[in-house]
Amino acid sequence: MIRITSFFFLAALFTCTFFKVQWQLGVDVSLADVLSLCFLLCFAIVTRPRFPRTGAVLLVFFAAFLVVRLFGFYNLETAQALDQFTKGMLKFVIQFSFLATGVVWLYHRGRDYYWRALGWFCGGIAVNAAYGLVQLLVARSGGNLDAWILHPITGGASKINVYGAVDGASVFRINALTGDANHLGIMLVVPLLVLTPIYLRLERGHRMRRRLGLLIALLLLAEVGTLSRSGALGLAVGALVLASPYRHYLRSKALLAPLGAAFGILAVVVLTRLDYFEVVLRSRLPGSGPATQLHINVYSFVPDVLQTHPLFGLGLNNFSVYYEWVTGKTNWGPHSFYVALLVETGLVGTVLFAVFLGWVFARLGAARRLGRSLVLQGNPLGRRVRPLAWGCTAALAGTMAANVFYLTMQFYYFYAFLTLALAIPLVFGRTRSAPPHPTSS
Repeated sequence: MIRITSFFFLAALFTCTFFKVQWQLGVDVSLADVLSLCFLLCFAIVTRPRFPRTGAVLLVFFAAFLVVRLFGFYNLETAQALDQFTKGMLKFVIQFSFLATGVVWLYHRGRDYYWRALGWFCGGIAVNAAYGLVQLLVARSGGNLDAWILHPITGGASKINVYGAVDGASVFRINALTGDANHLGIMLVVPLLVLTPIYLRLERGHRMRRRLGLLIALLLLAEVGTLSRSGALGLAVGALVLASPYRHYLRSKALLAPLGAAFGILAVVVLTRLDYFEVVLRSRLPGSGPATQLHINVYSFVPDVLQTHPLFGLGLNNFSVYYEWVTGKTNWGPHSFYVALLVETGLVGTVLFAVFLGWVFARLGAARRLGRSLVLQGNPLGRRVRPLAWGCTAALAGTMAANVFYLTMQFYYFYAFLTLALAIPLVFGRTRSAPPHPTSS
């Protein structure tokens, strides 16, 4: 039974960004939904009710979030609002339950298993990125990779995002298995920032060094292929977080090698159609324009909501319902996690989530101190734990910055990432004297 539970946990981590792999069964049911529910069921059967303190704190936050969202229930006014609220609550309950139980599961399984889980999580996003690059090549040849691979599985229709056209040639933005190029661009921020510090600290000749370098180059290529300004913003903020502890690597061969490989390939591609790419680049660089203005305008909705429902907002997942008369669309979201937070959960929900994120940063601070302590003790495990903790800190900061104009902090992958981040001090704090696993990179 433990092996079955482990399979569902690792599979959920691997597929947490595969949003296109879903089915219409009255509601949208994704592969990640199914795997997460299977893990939760198996966890309840095989795990003893013995939670570490972090798990207990997560349960307290879970209860607090539920209370705040249930207060928002009393602000619902229509059947459509209730339907959206129910869908949002179901998603949240599954995701946060996965977070709380996942941290406990990693705590009980130990550090070897932790590295394995991190590998499955990053591997899933890497597969997503690789799919996106192939998707781009197929689209440029006139095909639709989603129609060939996904449609027979899900029965749904999907394709690569089309940004526009230059001289009659379509400008594609890869969305891979996520459904949205910007979502993919922001999701790629996490493995890029988590893996880079670990890669930089690997010893010369380590068998994982070249593999991680190639993987980082692949992820960078996919990031560029999304043309996501929010993804670029997240990477920039995360890089600033890493700049201080890893500033002596800025000119190192280890860092320049994957960057050179990625941008070398890009340079060759760009030079073959220079005029085309100049037009695309100019269209993505300005901070103004209809798309940017649309994202900024959603913040103007916040004061209106706070005047009518200041404490608990309009109700979870209800932005589109209440502003359909403004946007003219029935499924139009706030295009900003922070707008959604304020509009749908009010000031109380926003303050609660800020406290939660502050606590997550505090736990990552404990992970960094643990890594430093291991280094000072001469334990080689510190060369893995400390960069892992710094990478997760940078990834969290970068994701928060990228969500100024997007909503990926509501998605499965964010809770999967938090699961791995919060488990660091628990898993590695128990094994200070143990030697590192040979595949712990």
